Amino acid sequence: MKRLDDKIRRRKRRKIRIRKKIKGSADKPRMTIFKSNRYIYIQIIDDEKGHTIVSASNKEKDNRSIKSNAKEAGHLGEIIGKRLKEKKISTVVFDRNGYRYHGVIKTIADATRKTGIQF
Repeated sequence: MKRLDDKIRRRKRRKIRIRKKIKGSADKPRMTIFKSNRYIYIQIIDDEKGHTIVSASNKEKDNRSIKSNAKEAGHLGEIIGKRLKEKKISTVVFDRNGYRYHGVIKTIADATRKTGIQF
């Protein structure tokens, strides 16, 4: 159990270090990803107002067939890209939330870029 606690603690420390440098605004909001063993959550946040502009997850009714692995996480990236286009947002600041940039995180970022969203 101690090893798991240390892993979570290290990720939270990395998250704090990253968040000191990254700030989202209305014209360039922050895209953050949280992943658990079962679900993936993506939020687009305006830090000035403290509001979530757009969100997507595989917990939603339409997206429940998407699994939390790297092969299928790209579908969530495409969904969030389409929702951003509907809100007329073309650039975001990418917040990896303390996770390493590989696997699920990289797949989501690449799929979002394919829809035309710039980081």
